[in-house]
Parts: sequence; structure tokens; C-alpha cells
Amino acid sequence: MGKRKARRQQQLISSLSKKQKKHLKDFGEEHPFYDRVSGKEKPTQICELSDTSEQSSSESDTENDSEQASVYHKLLATLKTAPYSDSEDDEDESEGGSNKGDAEVGSDDEYEEDEGEMEDKDNDSNAPDPPESDQEAPLQKNSQEEAGDPEASSDLKHEATEEFTDVQHESEFSLETNFIEEECGDPSADGKESSGSADIAKDPFKCHVEEELEEKQIDKILACSKSTSQVKWPALGQLVFSSKLEKFGMVKPDKEVDLKRLHLRKPLGSAWPKVNSPFLSTQVKSKDQPFTLLQKELFCIMNSYKDLFYPERTALSNGEEVRQVYCLHALNHVLKANAQVLGNNAKRRDQKPGTDDDCFRDQGLTRPKVLIVVPFRESALRVVQIFISLLESTSQKKIDVSNKKRFKGEFGSDPEEKPPNLKRPEDYEAVFAGNIDDHFRLGVSVLQKSIRLYAPFYSSDIIIASPLGLRTVIGAEGENKRDYDFLSSIEILIIDEADIYLMQNWEHVLHLMNHINLLPLESHGVDFSRVRMFSLNNWSKYYRQTLLFSALQDPQINSIFNKHCFNYRGQVAVRNIPLKGSISHVVVQLPHVFRKLEAENSISAIDARFHFFIEKVLPEYRDAVMSHTLIYVPSYFDYVRLRNYFKKEELSFVHICEYTSKSGISRARQFFLKGVKQFLIFTERFHFYKRYSIRGIRNLIFYELPTYPHFYSEVCNMMKLAGSEEEATLTCTVLYSKYDAQKVAAVVGVDRAAQMLQSSKNVHLFVTGETE
Repeated sequence: MGKRKARRQQQLISSLSKKQKKHLKDFGEEHPFYDRVSGKEKPTQICELSDTSEQSSSESDTENDSEQASVYHKLLATLKTAPYSDSEDDEDESEGGSNKGDAEVGSDDEYEEDEGEMEDKDNDSNAPDPPESDQEAPLQKNSQEEAGDPEASSDLKHEATEEFTDVQHESEFSLETNFIEEECGDPSADGKESSGSADIAKDPFKCHVEEELEEKQIDKILACSKSTSQVKWPALGQLVFSSKLEKFGMVKPDKEVDLKRLHLRKPLGSAWPKVNSPFLSTQVKSKDQPFTLLQKELFCIMNSYKDLFYPERTALSNGEEVRQVYCLHALNHVLKANAQVLGNNAKRRDQKPGTDDDCFRDQGLTRPKVLIVVPFRESALRVVQIFISLLESTSQKKIDVSNKKRFKGEFGSDPEEKPPNLKRPEDYEAVFAGNIDDHFRLGVSVLQKSIRLYAPFYSSDIIIASPLGLRTVIGAEGENKRDYDFLSSIEILIIDEADIYLMQNWEHVLHLMNHINLLPLESHGVDFSRVRMFSLNNWSKYYRQTLLFSALQDPQINSIFNKHCFNYRGQVAVRNIPLKGSISHVVVQLPHVFRKLEAENSISAIDARFHFFIEKVLPEYRDAVMSHTLIYVPSYFDYVRLRNYFKKEELSFVHICEYTSKSGISRARQFFLKGVKQFLIFTERFHFYKRYSIRGIRNLIFYELPTYPHFYSEVCNMMKLAGSEEEATLTCTVLYSKYDAQKVAAVVGVDRAAQMLQSSKNVHLFVTGETE
């Protein structure tokens, strides 16, 4: 009886067409166009399928009391005994429960959109990335099924619900399990773009990472002395090259750029001209130059792997131009590093047993290579868009970007959220465009022509984050849940828009710099036979390139560049002197009285300024005649100190800071305008984030010069709102010390600043506005 049944099943299988067999093998059911259902009712056939399949069949049982079983269901068990059955079981089971699977995917998408913000804030050190379920969007799931990868086990699914690990794409983006056969570990191998072995040997990437330093050279880097030289370039202007090792001196700018000589990794060389075309003028395009003059000089320095400080990056003029070129450099570095690892994987696989593995040292102690620090989510969005454009511009079809829908939802913005009648200066609109949330972090892994967003940090090549987002992961000393091992092998650190961090919290930047390139506390599964020797020697910080971009020169930003950058290849800083200060943009007829205070050092200057103000400046303004006095305070700590003193002395004043409520702001502005209150204490951060026009100012006191030079002229020009009849009584007083040299030069110009700082006089007067 059993033999006859088996023979009948074999006949049924042999009677199927190839299309029917393929559909049966893939989906566990007959193609709907060829379904032959038995005419008479039969008991339900019990098959050993997955739980999801049983659940879906039980759901159908509630609809039909008598199940009409297809012949294909009877043949399914027979198919499972075939040689290919083991590899297809999981696919059959997943399709058997397709209804339930679709429902799970839908619920996950809703969870990602609704809870994304909460997840970002609640991450701990063990889970540095926002959690997500193991199921991806339907499109990503389909692409994974086409690749033929089996689904993860139930244990892995359970883990993925607790921490985002992107299980479906882990093997696809793993450096340990992938190979590049044709390139054999050469990060510059590009058949169309390489220029022979001589040029490959000069590849800046290989020259940088393969340089073997000696201990005496490290001691020389740590020494204070360094050689400096100045040179002027056409676009960047005055450059200061500094190095502690003589062999790494100045770099000369290229007159003409040949992409084939820049050692750009494929496909960047062919994609860059198209991606960068919006920034090229017609004159540059006619010469077939892929870079603007500024980009060409910036990339020349970046590609030499020297540290760079560029303090003239503004959101209104050249911000996107600079962002394009540092994204090109970062992506080029990652593609070369990954190609070297994948090529060496193929070499190790083909080598004979017992061969020395020491020649395959090609990675750090952890995978992340590039850290890009940006202030807002909008900035991160633009960086990722540039990465995608550089990888897919030359291809006919788009590259595979995992979690793209979630990324757009969390980092994009709704144009309708902006108030329609809000009028602000152009530079404000440029800085605060899009999503301005400042708490985020994003892991990005890049492999060949695919990008995975929201990758776990230890599986990422690039980390894009804000200082606050990194601070919440790094944590503080004494906290149980903190993690900074992922920063141990950062090879390129890019800090963009550094001036904005002065308006956020500069302590977060300092905290980051104190935890980068330290030895990790755990191994994180690293193969130590593949780790470069300088990483094992804890010399990673001497190989790290730091690119620092800011809109201004500030002592705190300078300290990062001078005290936290140890690149053995040296440093390049742009040091252009401001010939004209922002005082020239003041249109109000106004006397500006600059009063110099004496201080022994920059720390004592804080107390010296406070005592100078309350003892020599404030008494002159206590008279009722000197009403409508606005006190501009850059530091929040100074603001709190002054506010407490004014309360203690019971002076007539109101105060506005970045934390003041809307009602409090309106009330303070109204009291000040009507003269109900004599003083208004006003913080710089409030002006930065709000840019409100304060009406009724007759007397202006700059407790300290503004961080942004153009804020000086903006606040002074608010005094014209007081009315033309009041101009004769307007006054402006500025406090400064010798430690404010950069700020003074930015306001009055370098020549006048030199005279003011070197003069024996403590009071200097400037008059602006028309005198006719």
C-alpha cells in the first residue's frame, strides 16, 4: 500500500511542468493558474510546517469548515525528501505564514516612525544605535529573498527586538566574510583609472597607513617644538604649515587636476564631475575642471592626510561646496580601506597552510574609520545624500540603501512646519534649514555598491553624529552604561560647523576629544593578526587626520586643533587677517567706546571683567536718564552672575535667555520698550537661535565682544528702531581685554586692533554713521 502511494506521488510530480515545479519548490503551493482541486471533500492533510504556517492554516479553517486540500499540499512532504529540501525549508515556511509576516512588517514600520525619537534618546552604551525589529521594509525583504539568504533563527529574532542589529544585512556588509577576487587587496586597483604601478605606489592612502613610525619619532611629536612655514595660495589665502617631523613639509597646490592622478576609488572618479557640477561655474566647466578653485586646494590638503583647520566655512556662501569635498575624501578613504581588507580575505583564503599572516595587517581594533560630527539632523541628511550620489551617479540603477525609508522619516523635515511669515536674516535661514534636532547618531556601513544606514557602531565604517548624541553614548566616569570603544580606531575625524557647537555645548566636543583613539576595553571579536601595528601600540592618534571647519576663529576652536591633534604628517591652518571689521556695517550714527580691562590670564579675566563692570561701568548707567540700556552677554555663566547681582541690588531690569518662555520674552520686550524696566540683560545664544529685533535700545553695553563678528553690527543697527529723534543720545560701550584679540580684530580690523591692544590708553572711541 505504501509503495503504491509513493508511486502515485512520483507520477503526480512527473506530470508537473517546469514552471509548476519551480513554483511548488519556491512557495509550497501550486501556481494559482494551474490549481487543480479535488472534487470531493477530504480530511485536512497534516504537514510538518513552521508555526507560522500552522497559524495561517488555522485561520483559514475558521473560514471554511471543510478544507479542500490541494494535491500540491500532499506532495509537499515528498518534495522535502529531495536533496535540495534542506536549503528550501526556511523559504517554504516563511511563505506559508506570509499573511502573518506582512502584518509584522507593517507594524514594525509604524513603530519605527512613531517611536524613532524616543529610541534615539534612550540608547545606552551597549546599544549605541536606535533599536529596530529584525524585519525590514517589504522592499528590503524581497531583495534579501532574491539573494537566496535564509531567514534568521528565532533566537536572533528575539535579540533583534531588544537591540537593532540589522540581522538580514549583517553577512552582506561583513568585511570578514566577503572577498574581492580581482583586486587582490590593492586599494587603488582600478582598471580604468589607475596609472600603473608607479602611481599606485604613491597612493596617499597607502603611504599614510603603511608608514612605520619609530619611538623616537613619537617622542619628537610629543615635544613642544615644531617647524612652521607660511605660504599664500590663490583661493585659501594665507596658510600656516606646521610639522614636528622634517620629512613631512609643505604641500604645493596642483595647477590642473587630473582625476586619474588623485587615486580616487572606483566609481568616485567618474561620479564626482556629475555630482559636483552644480558648484562649477561655466568658466571652470569649459576647462573640464572637476573642482572649484576652493575645492581643489582643500582636497589637495585632505589627500595629503595632513590635519586641516579652515575657519571661513559659512552656511550662506561655501558651506555645501566644502561639504561635497570632505564627503568625497571620507568615502574614498573608506572604499580603499574596505577594498584592502576584502582583497586580503581572498589572499588568505587561497594561501597554503602554515604561511605567515603578518603581511595582512589592514585594519584597526574596531571597524569605524571615519567620524563626522555635524550639529543638526539636516546636516547628516545632506552628508548621506552626497554618499549615495557618489556611489550611484555612474550606474544605470540605484544602489541598495538599507533603511532608507526610516532615515528619511527621522532626518527629513516637513516644509509646512515652518511659520509662513517668519522673516530672518539670510545666514539664519541657511544655518537653521530643515530638521534642526541636535541629538542623533547614525552608523553607516559601505560595501562595494551598497550602503546600510542604522548599522550597529561596531559594524559601521562611518559614524555621523552630533556632539550631544555622542555624549549620551560615551557617558561620564562612574556611569554603569557607557561605551566609547567604537572611537578607538577612527582614522579621519571631521568636525563641521564647529562654531555652532559654541552655541550648543562646547563641553561635549571636549569630552569627545578626550575619548577618541583610546585602547578599547573589550576585543569586540577582532582578529588581532589583521590589526595594524600602530593600533596595537596605541599610536592611532598619531595617524588620525582631523579636518576642522568653522565660520570663525575662536580660542576654544584653536585649542582643539593645537592640543588634541597629533597627526605625524603635520597640520595646515588657514590664517587670513580680517582687514575690515564688522563695525563698518553699522549704519547708525553712534559713538563706540572701547574700554580695556587688565587681567593676568584668561581665567582671571572672567572675574576681572565682572568687577570692572560693576565698579566702573554700571554706576554710569544707574541714573534714570540712562534708561533703555541693553546689556549683551555672550556667556551664559556671566549672564547668570549678572542676573543674580541685579536681583541682589534690586535694580530695575528684565532678562532674556535661550531658556525664557515665549510669554516671558514678550513681557520683557514690552517692559523694556515702554521704559517700565531700565535694563535688559540679553544672551548671545538667544540672539543666535531667535534673532528677534529688540526695539527701544538707546544705550548698549557689550559685556564681552560677540562670538560672531556680524552680531556686533546687527545689535548696533537695532538702535535705529528707537527713532531718528533719539539718535543724538545713543551710546555704545564695549569691554575687552588683551585675551580678546581675535574678537577685537574681527570687529574693528586687524590694524586698529593692534593699536588698541598695544596702546597705553585704556579707552578708544569710534564713530559710525553719516555725519552730514
